[in-house]
Formats: sequence, C-alpha cells, structure tokens
Amino acid sequence: MRRLLRFILPGIICFAADLPAQTPQKYWVQFTDKNNSPYSISNPSAYLGSRALTRRTSQGIAIDSLDLPVNPAYVSGVAATGVSMLGKSKWLNGVIIFTNDTNALLTIQSLPYVSTMFNVGREREKPQDKFNETFSETIHNQRTGAMNASTINYGPSFTQINMLGGVCLHNAGFLGQGMHIAVIDAGFWSVDTVNAFDSLWTNNRILGTWDFVQNNASVYEDDTHGMMVLSCMGGNLPGQVVGTAPEASYWLLRSEEAATEHVVEEYLWSAAAEFADSVGADVINSSLGYTQFDNPAENHVFATDMNGNVCPSSVAADFAASRGIAVVVSAGNSGSGSWRMIGAPADADSALAIGAVDSAELIAGFSSHGFSADGDVKPNVCAQGSGAVVAAPGGGTWNANGTSFSSPITAGLVACLWQAHPNMTNMQVLQNIEMSADRFGNPDTLYGYGIPDFCAANITLGGTGGMNFNEGDQISGVGPNPFTDKIEFSYFATIPQQIHVELYDIRGRMLMHEILNAQKNSVNRFSIGQLETVEQGLYLLRITSATGEWTHKLVKK
Repeated sequence: MRRLLRFILPGIICFAADLPAQTPQKYWVQFTDKNNSPYSISNPSAYLGSRALTRRTSQGIAIDSLDLPVNPAYVSGVAATGVSMLGKSKWLNGVIIFTNDTNALLTIQSLPYVSTMFNVGREREKPQDKFNETFSETIHNQRTGAMNASTINYGPSFTQINMLGGVCLHNAGFLGQGMHIAVIDAGFWSVDTVNAFDSLWTNNRILGTWDFVQNNASVYEDDTHGMMVLSCMGGNLPGQVVGTAPEASYWLLRSEEAATEHVVEEYLWSAAAEFADSVGADVINSSLGYTQFDNPAENHVFATDMNGNVCPSSVAADFAASRGIAVVVSAGNSGSGSWRMIGAPADADSALAIGAVDSAELIAGFSSHGFSADGDVKPNVCAQGSGAVVAAPGGGTWNANGTSFSSPITAGLVACLWQAHPNMTNMQVLQNIEMSADRFGNPDTLYGYGIPDFCAANITLGGTGGMNFNEGDQISGVGPNPFTDKIEFSYFATIPQQIHVELYDIRGRMLMHEILNAQKNSVNRFSIGQLETVEQGLYLLRITSATGEWTHKLVKK
C-alpha cells in the first residue's frame, strides 16, 4: 500500500542559506557516509534496545546501515572547531551545530567527510501562536445516556472515543496495556502534577523524557501543548477526560521550540523519532507540522516539497515506519489559511495523517486539505479535533480545536488495536484502520478515507465485537473481511427461526436481502454469494432474528 524507503537520504533539502552570520545561528552539517564506524550491523545491541530489536524481529525487519549511529569521529571533528553541538541524526546522517564563528564554519565545510552545510535557524526571536488552536472554558458536567454502553466513566470525552469505535475496543479489554507510545511535541507542562495523569505515575507508565531542544531530561516546565495532547491518550480523570489508551506507557520527547518556527525543528524531530525507535516504542504520535517558517528562505513549497521525500521530518517519519513503528501525525490546521494544504510530516506516505471533524462528524474548517503533492491520500483518516475534550493546565478539561488532538485520539486506539493483534506489522494495522473508514471506497481531499471504526478493524483482524443476541443466540465467523464474492457466518440458534440478512451501503441503500432458516440448538453455517458486482467500499451487514438484531461493518475489496 505504501512505498517504504522510496526516498534517498537527503542531500538536497528544502532550502539553502548563506553561511556567514553576525549572530549565533544553527546549522545542519551533512556527512558523506558512515565509513570506519566503531558500530556494526552485526552488533545492534550496542545502539538499539532489546525492545527495539524484538520489534524488528517480529516484523521481519533487518538491521541495516540506516541504524548505525553517526560516526563519532566525524562528530568529534566538527566539535573540535569550537562550535556548540545541539543534536545529531543517524537517519539523516549529520549534526546540528550552533555558532557565530565564520572561521569555524569554513573549517567544517572543508572537512573531507562533510558534504554540505546550511543554516537551519536562530535563537528565539518572538513568541508566537504557532499551533493555531483555540480553547473554550472548562467543562464540569458529565455525559449521560450512551455512556452506559461502557463501564468506563468517560465523561464528555465519550463522543470522541465512541466516534471511532474505541468504546467497543475498550470493552473488549484493550486499553493499551503493554504498548509503548512516544509523544513528540513542544513540551509537557505540569504533566508531573496535573491530576489527569495520576494513574500514569501511580503505575509507572511514564517511561522517560528527553528535551532535544535543550539537551536535558526536563520537559515539565515547557509548553502546555504536549500535556493536552498526552491527555487524549493517557489521561484518566473519570467523569471528565479519559484517553484512548489510558493503560499504555509513554515516552515524552520535546523536539519543538514553541516560541519560534525554524526548520531545525524538523531535524530535532528526526532525532526524537530515532530515540523512540531505539527504546522500542510501538507508536509515535506527533501533533506537529511544518510548512512556512520565521525565515522565508526556509519555507516549504507544496508542489515540490510535500511528496514525502524532501522535508526532513517527512523523510524521518518514513524511516521510522520502515523500522516497524506505527507513525501517527496531525494533518495540520491550515485549511482556512493561505497555505490550506497538509504540511510535513503529514505528507510522509507511511505516516497516518489525521484530519479533524466535529462531534457531528463534519470536517472542521481549519483541517488541512490533501492530497499530498505526489497524489497519496491525505489526510488518511479523520477523528474529532473540533471541540475535542483535553486536560486543562489548571485542572479539569477544555474543549480544544486542532488536528493536534484528532491525532492522539487516533494514535491511542492504534496502540489498542495493535495490542489486540500483536502478530500484525505496523503497516498491516494502519491499512486495516483505513479500510474500516466510512469513505474507504471513495476517498477525498478533506476526509481522506473518512472516519475509521476500530471496532470493525478489530473484527476484520480476527477479534470479536459483541456478537451475542438477547436470548443466547450467537453469531461467529463473519467473513471474509474484506470480502470479494461472498459473505459467510455461523449462527447458533436456541429456537427454530428465520434469519433475515441485509447488506447496506454507506448511503443506507439496501443491496441484498435474504431469508434463511436456522435449526434449533445447532450451529447453522450460512453463505451469501453472488456479490461480485458489489462496488469496492464500506458496507453494513444487518442480521435480524426472533431473538435480536446485530450489525457489522464489512469492506468490499
């Protein structure tokens, strides 16, 4: 479905800039190779943790030169010029430096293992609202009615979870247990004190932190954005906000300087994703996006850059996917602005880019448009990002607007679905999520494949979805899903009765109706054939008997 590793390691990036500078500047130094490295492919435990190696083995992914760290001799050679070292990326094979020393820059440029060097940003200039999001006042009321379908008291966060079939997945026992999610963001202000995260701390599910902007482990004094993002997955404040993966474990990684916007953050994003890979994260959520910058010379150009192969964060996102990680990212909030389209890394062909809808499942005006410049369906799917319920910095909850929140709402359920089917690859899981969406047969530039149904995806992958009827009758073995020419299922009947089987398209039109006879106290196996002419897309199978009614989503391929 996607083309992993179709790009080349970036030698030509999204912009160029003159080297001389009057004030301290940040530069990307691109190395030519990884020759004569002390690291080797035959000894990956020197640079990858055991959980990362297990993830590779389970998905049949070989260790290759991309996994090798940057040559430490090259790093030392650059550092010897007296510049400050800010970060490094093994996937992009280079380092980020900070200096105003023109002589040092010239020396670095002359090193035999340096292929190119260019300006990627400067120190903080001005505060800005780079996330383009809005919030409404704190909510205190609890939701009633449909909440009774679950034993979890979701409060007002019920709608955004149930919209995606997440309540069904939670009811089946999948809450993210044992899954590791890396959150790459702008900071996690007060996550160590906000009560929505108490259960993460009580159960030791904050695995660790790192600030790639400041090169330290302190992330709790920085921007509030990552805190709100985390609450969509890991929050657990009954009656107010419950996340989509409240029992998963989390790495909190800061790659973003919220006060400015420079392309250096894309290189830091790569460094954070590499860290997530090395510690064995299963899922990356990143509610960050890059289109235009404080320095216009750094700006991306949609037609040439947004094809998944050019921008540093997009290249890194695809590299992360090629290492077996499920990468989930925000589509962007540019839908009503001059840019209008998706940004990076949402254009990465192996990342699941999430658009935003409101509680009525209508596209939000701010949600960025697709497709990618090379025609990939983007956004891939949508979730609630208009009026999403998130933890508020002062306690309680806010209603928030932004694809920053539709992404983690989805990412948490990606983790839960993969938890339910641990033998699947990352791309198989993401593909089934797309296939469960309500526009799969007819994707568009606003919704992509549409709103996914994780309950249906779970059943497609072989899970269960609550198939018991009222009086003990039971349905099982519904499939294949996707189907081609027939649908089969078993029906255990406690009394002799007629079974009505109907197939509807997403517009509610009935395409098929058959009446079948079920024998008492028997497992009746039925087959509905002659479905070759049914068009590709999403369908609803409805089965009605004397003891109840059951519906199930199916995909025609």
